[in-house]
Amino acid sequence: MTATRADDLLPGSHRWAVLRDGAAAAMERAYAPYSHFRVGAALLGSDGSVAQGCNVENACYPAGICAERAAVATAVSRGVREFQAIVICTEADVPTPPCGICRQVLMEFAPELVVLSVTRSGAEAQWTLSDLLPKAFTPTSLGRR
Repeated sequence: MTATRADDLLPGSHRWAVLRDGAAAAMERAYAPYSHFRVGAALLGSDGSVAQGCNVENACYPAGICAERAAVATAVSRGVREFQAIVICTEADVPTPPCGICRQVLMEFAPELVVLSVTRSGAEAQWTLSDLLPKAFTPTSLGRR
């Protein structure tokens, strides 16, 4: 895929449609037998690649992983470490932002990430990651970068 231009991320653009479809497809593959709250994510790399992730629960609850972190792990394993946008898809009535742990993981790579949350019913909300996690703990907090 080619690198993404800023106008590719305008509302209604083809890029958003691809990300929405990817997040919805990932949600369908989620493993959520305990919470029954399926989540899918599609993460847009700065190189134009899309990494999908879904939540995978476990009987030992802390061993599960959220869709957003699964998408980050997929992207990083492919060598992609810069991100522009993520779409999160759920079956909730209200668009759901990433949980705190996911916000922290995403912040490591993309403080200005555009976060779009969509529901099956068509509701959506958009934020920047820095708005969702102000005053974040970052590599500079450790005296790095």
